[in-house]
Parts: sequence; structure tokens; C-alpha cells
Amino acid sequence: MLAIEYPQGVLVAGVDEVGRGPLVGDVVTAAVILDPARPILGLNDSKALTDKKRQLLAPLIREHALAWAIGRCSPAEIDELNILQATMLAMSRAVAALHIQPGFVFIDGNRCPQLSMPSQAVVKGDSLVAEISAASILAKVARDQEMIELDARYPEYGFAQHKGYPTKAHFAALAEHGVLPEYRRSFKPVAIQLALSGGVLRS
Repeated sequence: MLAIEYPQGVLVAGVDEVGRGPLVGDVVTAAVILDPARPILGLNDSKALTDKKRQLLAPLIREHALAWAIGRCSPAEIDELNILQATMLAMSRAVAALHIQPGFVFIDGNRCPQLSMPSQAVVKGDSLVAEISAASILAKVARDQEMIELDARYPEYGFAQHKGYPTKAHFAALAEHGVLPEYRRSFKPVAIQLALSGGVLRS
């Protein structure tokens, strides 16, 4: 981790999101306050880690952190607010859900949600701030698990493989099988498919 200037004398949380780009499912965020007395080796941006490594680190984070929480916004909220505002709301929900409230929050990216405490946005924070790295891992593992569960209900869509992202295989499945209620209807590929089907959702 590169040197980031931490505020002194307050608990610090890191926040990150997963799932802004997919066509389906919630945008998922996590907030984590790490315990300096129980460091966790191997923290990094979740995208830079293998799934196996994330699966090993996630329970360590949940066990060793002083506090952690998941926040989310549903496809309906994403459609109503837009994906950026929904992401900000999901981040604020994750922070609010922490059973210990931090005095300062590092946010991955270039903007901060509305919070009741000071915060700082850190571009590429998931590889620079340990708390954000931990949050990125928890959010990624949580959302991936939800896509695996959705895949079990609708195996023909391939959610376990593409995790809802707009891949060629996903576009083909969407065109063949139709729009599920879990899709984000405001996203262009979904809106086009809905128009082609006369606005009918697959049950």
C-alpha cells in the first residue's frame, strides 16, 4: 500500500462498490473498519485477486475487522435514481449499517456520498487504502454469490460465468430468453430487449 495520510485519533472506514456495470442485480457496497492490532496480509483490489484468494480473505476480513457492513441498491432503485446516485446511496447505507461508526471514511473513486462524518475520495483507492481493499473484497464476494444464486434459478443465462456484465454470451442469452425482473430496465441493452418483447417481463 502506498502512503495515504490517515486522520489521527479516529476510527477510519473504507468503502467500495461492485456492480455498476452489470445489466442485472443490485449494486453492492461494503464498508470496513480494520483492526490495527489484527492486520490481514494480502489485501488488494478485489479485481486483482483470484476468486480463490477472495474467498480466503473475505472470512478473515469479517472475523478480524472491528466492523463491516454491506449496503446495496436494487435494480428498481437504480432505474429510478440512475446508477451513480444509486451507488452513492448504497455506499451511505453501508456506512450507516456499521455497528461502530467511524470518524472518517475513505471512498474509492472520485466522489463521496453524503455522510455524517468527514470523508475523502481516493482514485484507485482499492489498491492504495487497506480499508477500501477489504471493502472491495467483501462487496465482490457478496455480489458474486448473489449471481451464483441467480444462476441456480436461471441457468440458461450464464450468470455464474459473466456475473451479469454485458458480455457477448450474456447478450445472446438475454435475446433468446427475455428480460427477468432482476434486470435493470433503464440500461440500454435491457431497454431495447424490453421494447422488442413489447415490454413483457419473463416470470
